[in-house]
Amino acid sequence: MCGIYGVILPEGHQQQPGFCKKAVTELAHASERRGRDSAGLSIRDTEQGHFLVLKGDVRVRELLRESRVQKALDVAATQSKGGRPAQVIGHARLVTNGSQLLPGNNQPVIRDDLMVIHNGIIANIEEAWKAHPDLQPDNQIDTEIIPAVLRKGLDSGLDPAEALRAALADLVGTWSLAIAFADRDLLLLTSNNGSLYRCALPDGGFLFGSERHILETVLSGLHVSAPIEWVGVDRIVAIDTRKGTVGVFDAETSPSTSFVWPEAASSSWPIDLQVIDNTDSRHELILDPASFQRTEESDLADMLVYDLDRMRSLKRCSKCILPETFPFIRFDDEGVCNYCHSYELKNQVKPIDELRALVEPYRRKGEPDVIIPFSGGRDSTYSLHLVKEELGLNPIAFTYDWGMVTDLARRNIARVCGKLGVENIIVAADVRWKRNNIRKNLETWLKRPHLGMIPLLMAGDKYFFYYCDQVKKQTGIDLNIWGINFLENTDFKTGFAGLPPDTDKDAPYALSILNQLRLFGFVGKQVVTNPGYLNGSVWDSLGSFAVRYLAKKTDYYHLFDYWQWDEDDVNSVLRDYEWEIAVDTESTWRIGDGTASFYNYVYATVAGFTEFDTFRSNQIREGMMDRDTAIALVEKENSPRFETLRWYLQITGVDFKHAISTVNEIPRLFPQ
Repeated sequence: MCGIYGVILPEGHQQQPGFCKKAVTELAHASERRGRDSAGLSIRDTEQGHFLVLKGDVRVRELLRESRVQKALDVAATQSKGGRPAQVIGHARLVTNGSQLLPGNNQPVIRDDLMVIHNGIIANIEEAWKAHPDLQPDNQIDTEIIPAVLRKGLDSGLDPAEALRAALADLVGTWSLAIAFADRDLLLLTSNNGSLYRCALPDGGFLFGSERHILETVLSGLHVSAPIEWVGVDRIVAIDTRKGTVGVFDAETSPSTSFVWPEAASSSWPIDLQVIDNTDSRHELILDPASFQRTEESDLADMLVYDLDRMRSLKRCSKCILPETFPFIRFDDEGVCNYCHSYELKNQVKPIDELRALVEPYRRKGEPDVIIPFSGGRDSTYSLHLVKEELGLNPIAFTYDWGMVTDLARRNIARVCGKLGVENIIVAADVRWKRNNIRKNLETWLKRPHLGMIPLLMAGDKYFFYYCDQVKKQTGIDLNIWGINFLENTDFKTGFAGLPPDTDKDAPYALSILNQLRLFGFVGKQVVTNPGYLNGSVWDSLGSFAVRYLAKKTDYYHLFDYWQWDEDDVNSVLRDYEWEIAVDTESTWRIGDGTASFYNYVYATVAGFTEFDTFRSNQIREGMMDRDTAIALVEKENSPRFETLRWYLQITGVDFKHAISTVNEIPRLFPQ
């Protein structure tokens, strides 16, 4: 879930003075898109005989502007003159476990004379520490378990590859690691999902990074031509940082080349830690919804309303369960709604062999050949599983993290990619900026609430489509397969903005040209009456509209056009991956999206239904569920999700009491 990178120049290299600093700078900038929440560097000072670690809750570009960092990189550049060794490893962090406000939680993680940079998430971290009762964590970050157990293995007499493999054996999740030793001339690289690449430089030395494209970009900027090698899955690459020799260890731990482990020194080089603080933004970037408990905050939880009796009194379609408050709904003499009358079956799929034939020209033996947009939700998880296991393709999972992806979703992404051994390319937004945009729009919305403006709160995630196209270009992979499900069609969200339903559209979230114009007209009127929407988020919102509705899409297929969607089968696959369920709902749908808890609370409170009603209604129409079962399910699924709702308002900086009391006072569309 982060970017890791490094430069190693052994003795006798022939790189020009200044190469080390320039290479680190290029790598750092190229890696920043994978994580903008904090950053750090470990620099080996061979003249002073110590490691300098500089890190803090600042993004990479801010870290590099620090005078201390520039001075340290200048020292590394000076020391590398005349073929002397140099070593710098760096990290661009997307915060998951552990607040970025505590220095120990930022990377490189330092423990027991080891410096570790880690891209990924350890999903079973509590169990991992319990398996070693003689060890205790010093910090919150999951990465710390790795150096702790690695050092334990080394002290027991294992060689570094054996010790590292033992340290990783019982962990669940994803990891791409670079581990530097303070007591020997050694760097270890490994990954369990393949998100790690390296290259040997023609004039001596090595670079490594989280993506092939990152190394391609850096090599181009350095005007260097060098082959890029994939570190692989569950392979350990050992580099003697002084001699420049390399050992590649597969699962059997036998090196593929002759490699002699550098001896441990009698005394370790000291590690000088310097913390760089971001004094302009001292607030948490990630909290786990599970950290909030309704039993401990009953005064807030009790504010949530769920008027089930009034919701039950709503007139509903006699075939599906859509209520009378649903936009543009009409009932015939038998009580059947117009949505049922106009519905065309969508889960009647084309033969899977058609999809196999379509993807055949894209196949690359042993090379990634398809991009799977991977939000961490249940349908994208299921799609990644099918593409890998049923179609036999070699996917890269692409994730756009815009700040509303919960810790739960990130852990599930790690579980699935780790188990499948699938590379996960992450583009991380500027989370602080994105959440600030949500706060501005939500506080404006609360002044004059209108159900038609709710989608504006989700505008920031639409860049998923733009960055997916960028990843296609960067990887040279044309094929992308999406797990968008027609059963999830939620036209009512734009229906509240005055847009009539479009039964002829070719994708669940498409808008006709006429409806796009209507939407612009509606938003324009809202802005006139509530000018607070003219804030710093405007360009972000306009851009999201353009990339979602206007951008062309090529080599783009929907898996569920060819594979019948079955909820029981989907949930069975999720269980196989030990998928984690949210603390505040039994559903597996929408549990990793922080916004869903808020907008569904608004829709349920004001209109008496949520997107679950539309989803279950579509299942009824498809013959997948009976009406009584659907009603029983939505009565549970529409219940307010306090923990995630509390997280959403906390993370966006909106006062919980103000927001909920305002929603509770909105006039109901229910019959009185």
